[in-house]
Amino acid sequence: MSILETRNLWKSFGALTVTNDVSLRFESGIRYAVIGPNGAGKTTLFNLLSGGLKPSHGKILLDDMDVTSRSQVARTRAGIARSFQRNNLFPEFTVRENLGIACGIKAGLMSTFWRSFRSFRDLDARAEDYAGKVGLLDELDRPARTLSYGTQRQLEVGLALACEPTVLLLDEPTSGMSPEETRRMHELIVALPRSLTVIVIEHDMDIVLSFADWIIVLDYGQVLEQGTPAQVRASSTVRERYLGEGDAVGANAVAQP
Repeated sequence: MSILETRNLWKSFGALTVTNDVSLRFESGIRYAVIGPNGAGKTTLFNLLSGGLKPSHGKILLDDMDVTSRSQVARTRAGIARSFQRNNLFPEFTVRENLGIACGIKAGLMSTFWRSFRSFRDLDARAEDYAGKVGLLDELDRPARTLSYGTQRQLEVGLALACEPTVLLLDEPTSGMSPEETRRMHELIVALPRSLTVIVIEHDMDIVLSFADWIIVLDYGQVLEQGTPAQVRASSTVRERYLGEGDAVGANAVAQP
């Protein structure tokens, strides 16, 4: 049974169509990677799924519930959380405070939250729990702005997890990272619980092929191909359109960044 589904999804900006009749089904607990060249419509798809954009046509269903017209906040509360290509943190707040805010929003405490969240003992404990999940227990009382870029990205994943989603969208989580930061983020993503459906936009094909159960290839806003990593690697269509190479190229060519 699908936890998230798009039906004939379109998004146009004037004469420019960036999402073109996309119908996809995401199953509970499966790891998905969305790949494709720049301009393929990957981030637009995430914006449509998370509520940052409204589709021009089509439907989005979350656990068989139509969320097409719901706001981003409403979808977060319903179970869709995402990280962004750029960090979306409170830079002057500590790791503890950033995570506490996310937990407080999820708990519906926005109207009272600007009191010290440590007065909400449960939220403080949950903030520490999520810090542990993303490897930041030793950084709890450091302001977010003082963290390295890669560590800030870890915190961003922690904020998304604190929303207690059923579907987690990660938009290029390793973009701009050093090799060591990339390794840590890869380990974090691989360790995410199987109760969670994870959908990742990622350019690093080593990460894609080691993580994904199912790969979706977008091209000019359309689904060019989808399948298991082995099926996508073997696809002549993907090699020709995504990599700009012909049928004569070996099947493992798609593994190249």
